[in-house]
Amino acid sequence: MSIAPFLMSAFCLPTIRQIQKNFDFDIIDAHYFYPDGVAAALIARSLDKPFVVTARGSDLNLISRYLIPRHLIRWAANRASASIGVCQALTNKLEDLGVDPSKIYVLRNGVDLGFFSPLNKNDARSSLGLSSGRWLISVGWLIESKGHAIAIKALPSLPGVNLAIIGEGVLLSDLQNLASQLGLADRVRFLGSLPQSSLRDWYSAADALVLCSESEGWANVLLESLACGTPVVATNIGGIPEVIQDDVAGCLMTERSPNALAISVLHLFSHYPHRDKVREYAESFGWDETTNRQLFLFNKIISKHLNLP
Repeated sequence: MSIAPFLMSAFCLPTIRQIQKNFDFDIIDAHYFYPDGVAAALIARSLDKPFVVTARGSDLNLISRYLIPRHLIRWAANRASASIGVCQALTNKLEDLGVDPSKIYVLRNGVDLGFFSPLNKNDARSSLGLSSGRWLISVGWLIESKGHAIAIKALPSLPGVNLAIIGEGVLLSDLQNLASQLGLADRVRFLGSLPQSSLRDWYSAADALVLCSESEGWANVLLESLACGTPVVATNIGGIPEVIQDDVAGCLMTERSPNALAISVLHLFSHYPHRDKVREYAESFGWDETTNRQLFLFNKIISKHLNLP
């Protein structure tokens, strides 16, 4: 892990020099601080180009816990013309690492409001062959930090509620065994990895998205679900509270546990928002504002680098 940025930059630099012969670009835009952001810093130094790095979540939440990556992230951030976080929680971490606050910006992720839009719930359920009753969905890699096991363990306290888990990963058999051991095999469906077109169907068919992650930057699945008119229940960590700021969007768990999830789901169902209101809330998270702010920042950096007025 410690040498990954150096190998990445060494491998990419010859190709970038070749590209530069026909396209002498003005700025390097890197996403994910480690190893990508550090590699971008090395490449930018070699080419005398300004660069920007965007933090997206686990790069700062997890990887920065390791000594050498943390030092390299700090080095890259202090060399960058700007460091961006997709939520305020990540920019706070950059400041904690000792990065100059004047070079830190929050440019949140958006959601494709045209693609992720509400479908008729009954039609969506019929096309997916869902049984009657309430349906929760949990979307993400089948790894410990995503907390799918928490969602499964909450079901005994949620009679009549079913769970669809979307994603693939190393914990598939463990999660399947857990559902069987709890007598929930007929209430939990494992769907594997799905294309975005199918995700829209599942968001529209579900009564709620549950996100039980241990660590998140800005979770795109929250915005996708809300854009389809489906409220969410999620852990109160990272950038999640910056998304769920109104009861119409759903609610935050008081702690990361099956009991807290069950209580939150029951609370949501007893105060269930209208799907049109959920969609209306999501419409404030389109891409236009972020895109315009990013273009403004790029132009500002390029003008300064080229000594333009």
